[in-house]
Amino acid sequence: MNYKRFIVYQGTIGMASSMIFPFYILMLRNVGNSYSQFGWAYGLFALTAAICYPIIGKIADKAGDQLLLSIYSWGMALILLVFPLANEIWHVYILQILMGVLGAVQKNSEKTVLARHVVKETAGKEIGNYHIWTSIAAAAAIIGTGYLVDFFTISSIFYIASALFAWSGFSILKKDKTLSEFQA
Repeated sequence: MNYKRFIVYQGTIGMASSMIFPFYILMLRNVGNSYSQFGWAYGLFALTAAICYPIIGKIADKAGDQLLLSIYSWGMALILLVFPLANEIWHVYILQILMGVLGAVQKNSEKTVLARHVVKETAGKEIGNYHIWTSIAAAAAIIGTGYLVDFFTISSIFYIASALFAWSGFSILKKDKTLSEFQA
């Protein structure tokens, strides 16, 4: 995986995540009947991620970042297909736990890719440039999704985001072309 592809990948998953986040909160509130249930849903996500970080860190060094990022993408694609169907709070809790595991996979893998690809002397500049593009993609998605929701249902944006996640899972596994392949 080259660094440019990683930035495109992160921009894509940032867009997909940003598409659902503001509206995801509305769906969570509609399923539960109290703010404490809403708190539990987010708490389960964060707690599950915290528990998983050490395990995922060990796996990352053995399995590789590309594989873990693709697992994250495909896992999120599946969860987003199911999320609009959640109509009981326990459904949301299970989805939040699964998203916590996947969130830990993504955050840990993102950091390891950055650590492996940036040059120590220019790490600040390179990471700053990385954040410019991923933040622009996220902002564009949030603004654009506001318009999409006016024309479609909230559930439909989960399906669109699912498609973006699925595509990103394939794109991150794409093999880099070497110079010899171009010369052949």
